[in-house]
Amino acid sequence: MKKTSPVSRSGRFAAGPSAEVAAFSQSISFDWRLWEQDILGSIAHATMLQKAGLLTKDELQEITSALETIGQEIADGKFQWKPDLEDVHMNIEAELTRRTPAGAKLHTGRSRNDQVALDMRLWLRDQIVDLSREIRALQSALVEFAAANAEVIIPGYTHLQRAQPVYFAHHLLAYVEMLERDHERLGDCFLRVNVCPLGSGAIAGTTLLLDRESVAVQLAFVDAAGRPQLTQNSMDAVSDRDFAVEFCAGAALLAVHLSRLAEDMILWASSEFNFVKIADAYTTGSSLMPQKKNPDVAELTRGKAGRVIGNLMALLTLLKGLPMTYNRDLQEDKERLFDSVDTVRATTRVMGAMLRHTSVNAEACRAASADPALLATDLADYLVRRGVPFRDAHHIVGAAVALGEKQRKPLNQLSVEDLKSIDNHFSGDVVEIFDLQKAMERRNLPGAPGTAEVRKQIARWQKTLEEQDVKV
Repeated sequence: MKKTSPVSRSGRFAAGPSAEVAAFSQSISFDWRLWEQDILGSIAHATMLQKAGLLTKDELQEITSALETIGQEIADGKFQWKPDLEDVHMNIEAELTRRTPAGAKLHTGRSRNDQVALDMRLWLRDQIVDLSREIRALQSALVEFAAANAEVIIPGYTHLQRAQPVYFAHHLLAYVEMLERDHERLGDCFLRVNVCPLGSGAIAGTTLLLDRESVAVQLAFVDAAGRPQLTQNSMDAVSDRDFAVEFCAGAALLAVHLSRLAEDMILWASSEFNFVKIADAYTTGSSLMPQKKNPDVAELTRGKAGRVIGNLMALLTLLKGLPMTYNRDLQEDKERLFDSVDTVRATTRVMGAMLRHTSVNAEACRAASADPALLATDLADYLVRRGVPFRDAHHIVGAAVALGEKQRKPLNQLSVEDLKSIDNHFSGDVVEIFDLQKAMERRNLPGAPGTAEVRKQIARWQKTLEEQDVKV
């Protein structure tokens, strides 16, 4: 009898796929990244098979030793990936079986369907942990930047028009809050990633008595109490990619937040604003205009948000029409997931580094925040405190602004008599409204950009990040 390769398509086929089909259907060009998880999962599976009496101790030792050696060769760049073996699983299994006959037993009770689901969960679990740390480091960079410029006041903007004064630090801390929600979403996503699908087989499990719990524990698929977390439906387990979609959704929102931060940095670094100066290492020049200093890192961060959003749309579209259970379409999930992980991790790191190499032009910020029109709402509040209904106060201050424009005077240079001519609730103490520092000190509701409140929030975040031992 002719001996067949342990990685042949199956005894059902008389011949392998055509070269064109093999090239079209291979995934080793990108799923090789799952090699470490594939080896870890295989060692755990082999350990369980030995406990179940399906491998001898010697066979387990041979399999484990060979897999560890293969893993070291891959890590050292010495392993030869073979496209004709299609994917990471078959490449490793073929090499294992070449080195030890016991390798042919490793696939007992296992399908590539639950194997790839396991590998992806293991891989993404590690990426979530790393990205969570990188978000913390970016938050730390923002808080440090805020603390170093705690006295700087800038205009706050709505509709990109000057609105009210805020501390520069308050503006930065808004992104810290946004990133905190991203961090929390990753934690939620981790809970649903951290579920072990191995043992689900191709679709309907196996008739062999496998100990799924022991594999889950060995691979740290456990809850806070150490209880194994297992998928509860074999059909769902092999076709579920919700965990990947959930991550990509969180990654898309993180990318949007990074893009908004990048946009603020781009505006602030422009000559028109001139609020910040980004270090040369994080900018580029022009091939034609020698005076240019372009914020390319921030612009690329803004641009890359589009591809992360696109990856989410691609995954959702991929899944929307699939019948149960596994379909080969699912091979297309990996590049989208890999790209989202790579992109958000890279942009999170580089934005943190750029912030640490950015300085504030305090003089330009001071000049912009000195615009008395920023305190028009404070002037309305002044009238409210004197019993004027807010809608009426809003109208009165609008009239004062119009009078200033007519007289070509800023709001704070209108005389008390000018203001009294509009409404007799104005009195001599109105001039205090235009003391910017006092105006900031009055903004001390929780969450407001008041002097004491901003310092309180900086201290809160410094303590939070220090407690979590953020590594930069």
